[in-house]
Amino acid sequence: MPKSDAQARAILLDIEGTTTPVDFVYQTLFPFARRHVKEFLAAYSMYEAVQADIARLREEHAAESSDQPLLPAWRDDSLEAQLESAVAYVHWLMDRDRKSTGLKSLQGKIWEAGYRSGELRGEVYEDVPQAFARWKEQRKIIAIFSSGSVLAQQLLFAHSTAGDLTGFIQAYFDTTTGAKREAESYRRIAEALQSQPSEVLFLSDVVAELDAARLAGMRTALCVRAEPSPPSGAHPVIRTFDEVFP
Repeated sequence: MPKSDAQARAILLDIEGTTTPVDFVYQTLFPFARRHVKEFLAAYSMYEAVQADIARLREEHAAESSDQPLLPAWRDDSLEAQLESAVAYVHWLMDRDRKSTGLKSLQGKIWEAGYRSGELRGEVYEDVPQAFARWKEQRKIIAIFSSGSVLAQQLLFAHSTAGDLTGFIQAYFDTTTGAKREAESYRRIAEALQSQPSEVLFLSDVVAELDAARLAGMRTALCVRAEPSPPSGAHPVIRTFDEVFP
């Protein structure tokens, strides 16, 4: 990392492809939520928090363009019809990898049940726990910014393959803060961390997210975990957290 980044007092981390293998998200978490959404809604739809997710999904569905291909209809004429509509719309959103706030919130609750039952364990790269411990010793603020809900983030790190890592993390941010490709989101995060944007180092595997953070004034680094040569660009490249404040 450039020596100038040593001035950073906070480290903001993406999850997918940065702290956690992409395969865990797409081959474990997403399929788990898809398999269990129907039974979860049937069991927990009477709870206020789940009802709020269904209401948000209904609002998002209503805002969809009517010419969206294969968009399922939404019916509210009975509870059964409403739940069937929610399940169908969740599947439709997941098929398109949409960053829906309602979907992410509901997924987090489904994953919570999986983590608590022991069916799920959050995967992190081997260098993550050592880096967290090192950064904490250096008195760095560690924060997470992911399109997954705050609940989903907390669950992943609380039930990780390296144990409970939540004691190292001071803050979590999701799409309720703003989109990950908008500079204003990163300004809000810096403010929430009581830091200037220039005091925050953002690590992600997505260049567009790094561009937005850089536009907001943050320091950035592109995390490239895979073998192929990284793309050239304005962001320093790291392949492991061992390179960050060693």
